[in-house]
Amino acid sequence: MTKPFRLDVVSLAPQAFAPLLELGVIGRAFNAGIAALHLHNPRDFATDRHRKVDDEPYGGGAGMVLKPEPVFAAMEAIPRSPRSRVLLMSPQGRPLQQQDLQRWSIDHDQLVFLCGHYEGFDERIRGLADEEVSVGDFVLTGGELPAMTVINGVVRLLPGTVGTADSLVEESHSALLLEHPHYTRPADFRGVTVPDVLRSGDHGAIARWRQEQREQRTRERRPDLFARWQAATMTNPSDPGMELRIGNGYDIHRLVPGRAIILGGVTLDHPDGLGLDGHSDADVLVHAVMDALLGALALGDIGKYFPPTDPQWKGADSLKLLDQVVKLVKERGWSVLNIDAVVIAERPKLKPYIAEMSSRIASAIGIAPDSVGVKATTNEGLGPEGREEGISCQAVALLQRS
Repeated sequence: MTKPFRLDVVSLAPQAFAPLLELGVIGRAFNAGIAALHLHNPRDFATDRHRKVDDEPYGGGAGMVLKPEPVFAAMEAIPRSPRSRVLLMSPQGRPLQQQDLQRWSIDHDQLVFLCGHYEGFDERIRGLADEEVSVGDFVLTGGELPAMTVINGVVRLLPGTVGTADSLVEESHSALLLEHPHYTRPADFRGVTVPDVLRSGDHGAIARWRQEQREQRTRERRPDLFARWQAATMTNPSDPGMELRIGNGYDIHRLVPGRAIILGGVTLDHPDGLGLDGHSDADVLVHAVMDALLGALALGDIGKYFPPTDPQWKGADSLKLLDQVVKLVKERGWSVLNIDAVVIAERPKLKPYIAEMSSRIASAIGIAPDSVGVKATTNEGLGPEGREEGISCQAVALLQRS
């Protein structure tokens, strides 16, 4: 079983974090063992009779300053993972952004929060932190609320917390733009109707409308974000290559008894009754194509969106997962020009199925079959493919800005 994502909080008000354990999907994530919360009160590590944790500032001034000794002792008592990260919650820190939450949820398996209190903390405490984080240009009585904000934002991104990958990748701030409007039934409520395009069934038109709405909302409500988005997506007119993006994808799965071989959505028979092992349907061809599409836009790999630890993807049809990746590509303002892939397998012979594989992948992407090239080769007895331990695929995707 996967170890829970560990969250350690050093705080003089540990009771403030109790509501997190009962807060909707976040509370369920803690109860399900996806994340684990550990609270550490510096007062428990104070050595004097009065358990003193603050003192007057050197040089004079109003307020009290958090002492370094109990904080250092509390930190040194926390078991640390090699992939841990220490965050100091401070109004002097770098402003929190969605990409920070994504980075911490992916790159680390433990976050340690240092929550300040009183007028401030001894400057030497800063040396314990890897990063200083601020949730805004204002001052609170302590770092507890900012820490809870970060915990909420990180835990909801962990595999298994939120139901679908789409709900995470199509939300506000995931790509600097605010989220587009949402509607549900009834189509007409008190004279306000759902836009016709959302009921048209034209997925391309819907994607374009949503992108236009995201840009418009961001321009009107957050001109600062809109300016950052423009700078990030601006193309150089003298460099037409900026209108194109290329991505590479690779996948390999082991051959085992009792499984089917599915490539490009087509089921094949192995002479020895072997099939591809994997959490989904293990379609290495479609997986490589998905990775190529995501790689072209620097969006990570399929494990980020469809983690093998998530039971909802068990036995999943990879062509349906490809459809979600294509939607994400279109949401980012890009379209797929062509795909080129090569499958490496000793057996079975793939040539009779190549045309159908190309057609099914093209249909899932929404491009012409002749825009999807699929080739097959052997490794002539070399490597894991040659020894028939597995089948692999390499793919290249070419995207054009819509």
